[in-house]
Amino acid sequence: MGRLFVVTLEGKIYRCKHCRTHLALSEDVVSKSFHCRHGKAYLFNKVVNVTLGEREDRMMMTGLHTVADIFCVGCGSIVGWKYETAHEKHQKYKEGKSVLERFKISGPDGSYYWVGHEAHVGGSDADDV
Repeated sequence: MGRLFVVTLEGKIYRCKHCRTHLALSEDVVSKSFHCRHGKAYLFNKVVNVTLGEREDRMMMTGLHTVADIFCVGCGSIVGWKYETAHEKHQKYKEGKSVLERFKISGPDGSYYWVGHEAHVGGSDADDV
């Protein structure tokens, strides 16, 4: 395996909570109204320093989507998923965008999101856009 190339971002940065690798900028947040099995999740136009898992069809709360899990290149932790294809017309805006699970990242101010009572166990992707 070759040398790991890691992008360093400047500005208000979301990072992997395990290894602090830069993942996204706050200016690339599209929506903070997404939900996942651990609670809140944010939709981003662009994320960096991630690798894609295998594409798979998942039935989510907003319909059928083809997605790929995304993993931090620094430590290998799963940090969210990327929308490859939305099968419903009104969900097409998600295609090519990524979701970072708030529980798995630290915020631009260094804060962590802890699983609260509002988190549910089960599927992912329930947005209120």
